[in-house]
Parts: sequence; C-alpha cells; structure tokens
Amino acid sequence: MQAMRRNWKGLAAAAAMTVAAHAALAAVPLPALNANPAEVSVSGLSAGGFMAVQLHVAYSATFKRGAGIVAGGPYYCAEGSVLNATGRCMTHSTSIPVSTLVSTTNSWAASGTIDPVSNMTGSKVYLFSGTADNTVKQAVMDDLKTYYQSFVPAANTVYKNNLGAGHAMVTDDYGGACGTTASPYINNCGFDLAGEILTHLYGPLNPRNNGTLGGTFTEFNQSEFITGHGAAATGWIYVPQACTTASCRVHLVLHGCKQNYTDVGDQYVKKTGYNRWADTNNIVLIYPQTSTAATNSCWDWWGYDNANYAKKSGPQMAAMKAMVDRVTSSGGGSSLPAPTGVGTSGATASSMVIGWAGVSGATGYNVYRGGSKVNAAPVAGTNYTDTGLAASTTYSWTVAALDASNAQGAMSTAATGTTTSGGTGGTCYTASNYAHTLAGRAYALWGLTYAYGSAQAMGLWNIYVTTTLKQTGPNYYVIGTC
Repeated sequence: MQAMRRNWKGLAAAAAMTVAAHAALAAVPLPALNANPAEVSVSGLSAGGFMAVQLHVAYSATFKRGAGIVAGGPYYCAEGSVLNATGRCMTHSTSIPVSTLVSTTNSWAASGTIDPVSNMTGSKVYLFSGTADNTVKQAVMDDLKTYYQSFVPAANTVYKNNLGAGHAMVTDDYGGACGTTASPYINNCGFDLAGEILTHLYGPLNPRNNGTLGGTFTEFNQSEFITGHGAAATGWIYVPQACTTASCRVHLVLHGCKQNYTDVGDQYVKKTGYNRWADTNNIVLIYPQTSTAATNSCWDWWGYDNANYAKKSGPQMAAMKAMVDRVTSSGGGSSLPAPTGVGTSGATASSMVIGWAGVSGATGYNVYRGGSKVNAAPVAGTNYTDTGLAASTTYSWTVAALDASNAQGAMSTAATGTTTSGGTGGTCYTASNYAHTLAGRAYALWGLTYAYGSAQAMGLWNIYVTTTLKQTGPNYYVIGTC
C-alpha cells in the first residue's frame, strides 16, 4: 500500500494500549474445533500477501492446501532490509534476485529452520495483481510466479493479472472504485477474488451464502499466542454453524498495512467476501490482527520486529502457526492457566534453557519450539534445556501445564532467545554504522542500527559511531572481535 512507503516512524502507542485494554476484556480463548489439519491454507493482501508467502513456505507442512497472494512478492524478498522492501519488493526499482531467494529457501529447509520444500509440490497457489497497482508493481508479482516455479507445479498455479484494479482486495460488490488505491483498500471490481482464491485452493465449492450468515464471528484473545511484536491483543474468527460439530477446513486471512481492526473497523473481516463462501463450504476463517504499534500496522515481512521474521522461529510466524494448531486440535484440554514468566537463559551454540513460573495444580509441563513439542516426556520442574539447536539462531518457545490426567492447559506467551555463534573464527569488519549498512552487514531502523542475522543493537545510524562486526555465517553478524 502507499502507506507502506511513508511514515515508517509513525506509531500510535497510546491508542494501541487503549484499544488493547478494551479488547482484552471482550475477547475469549480461540476455540479448539478439531478442524482438518490436512485442509489448511492462507491468503493475504500486500504486507499480508508477503506474510502469506512466508507462512506457506516456512510452514509448508501446515499450510498444505496452499496460498492466495494479492500484491505480494517472493519469499524473503527484502532480505531484512527496509530499503529492499520499499524498493525492489514494491516498486521493482531494482531487480529481485529470485535465484538467490530460491537458494536461501533450499538452504534454510535443509537446516530445518523452515519446513522441507517438498511439501509445496502438492499445494496450490493463486496470484493476483491489478494493472493499476502502482504500490506493488506487477513485475514483483511476476517474480513471485517465477519463484514459485521452483517449488509448485505450474498446473497448480493461477495468475490473474489482467484486471484494472488498484492496490486493494478486490470484490464484486463492495468497496471503492476498481482502479483506486485508498483506504480501506477494498475495491469493487465486479470480480469475486475471495471466491476465486478459495475455489482454486479447495476445488469446486457450493454456492456462496449471499444472505444472513449462519455462523458466528468471535473476537478471540490473540495475546494467548503473542504479546507485543506488532500484534494486537485480539483477533477474529468466523466459524460456520456446521463446524461446531463437523471437522472443517481452515483458511487464515491476513490484512494489509493500515487495514487492521483499529484502522478500518470490521471491513476487512466482514466485507472482503470470504465469509459467505466459508459459510456454505465448511471453512473456518481466522483473521489475525496487527496493532497500530506495528510499523504502519503491517505484518513483519522485512524484519522491523525480528531478524528471523521469515523463519519458523519468527514471533509473528510462530504465533499464527499456534493459532492454526489450536483450531485443528480436538480440545478436551485442562482448565489450567497458561504459565507466566516464561524466559530464556544460558544460551550456548546448540542449546537454550527455558524457565517459567510454576502453575498451581500442574503435574508437569510441555515445551514447544516454534509450535512443535520438544520434550519427549512431561517436564517435572519449571525449566527445560532445549538442545540440538543451530548456532547464531533465534528461536521461540511456549510452555503449557499438564494436570493429573495429562491434559494440557492454556499455552503461554512466547519467549525468544538467540544461540551463541560458537567458536572464535569469523571475519571481522570495523567501520561506521552507516558504512556497515551500505555494505549489507547491518540495517537501520528508526535511526538505530542493527546487525544482520543477530539483530544486535549497534547504536545510532551515522558516520560517527564505529562498531566491529564479526561474520559468523552467511548474512549473520555479531558484535565482537576475531
């Protein structure tokens, strides 16, 4: 969106706190619906489109059905740089190194930081780009199609790029003029994009419900899965009536920048066309929400929140995976509350200690890394050492208590930690923080400088502050000496 190119420093912390406080009172826990884990997909617009690609690629074992991308771009397009994000990944001012991004994808999959790429061979992809979209140019979407050709069969991909739409989610009966780019970034183009996406991902569908919907909208407690990190206190879920008793499909819907509930009310949640198809086709819709504390209310697709934003360990990524896991679980859990005070310590190159405050009535605990349980047997104490980790890598952990029947209670909020580099080798570079960013060893955000990979704070972004960075891996730097 145009908002993605301006006002990157604009925050509304006070407003976000007020909205979060009100929402937390109204929200309920995200329900466990025993939905079908083999029928999960994702779609999104703009920043949500980039995030949908990230989720599809990094969690390809979860989003098996595939992804719908509206005005997005290739996986890891920004490579951690806001300059890349607003340049080549939006305006295509320079070429996007698609082959390099494919290589990065394969490398990360081999190391286990994202799921195996082989999962994508059975998924489907729907791509949409309007000819009047001057925010994310069609050349960027062309490169996304090229990127996917390395992983998804051509027969499984649809690319719609001949409609005169601006930068927006397109409907056939709601929104602004088709060719415009303006809030709420929903345009009436006489084209049912939500229906086209869902039909491609799931096959022939029953006719949509154009009348009163039979399901329920619920504002759920998103803080159960993530606090801070640009996420709102609550999200939304639409559950068709049939899905209260039957096992249904799941589709995750991601808004773009300046489109969260605070920005545009329920327009993206209720007016983009997904719900009326979901209602008659047994599809549960999850609408996660950013907060206005996120840069321009965008999802993190260039690293404004976390250096591992595109990996399974990215805080926003892990939270949305956990939401899907909840909805596809059968419930029957314990009433034990979520553990509090979850934190990390004692980092080594291959391990991390996770600790938490004890829960009254708990007989043990389960520990999850990136949404996957890591302990073979229940943990008796209130700390756990997770091993087999990669050096110089940021991970995310959550913890849940178990009762006497071994039923699991509510999941804690996530805690992140970064393993050490291991060894003393590496190449060192001593330069001004400004020079480091020009050389691609660091990036600037809100006037401060951060090392690529480790995201360690280096101080002010200028020519006067000098820092020594040690390269400990491909595109990975830490503050130190050789």
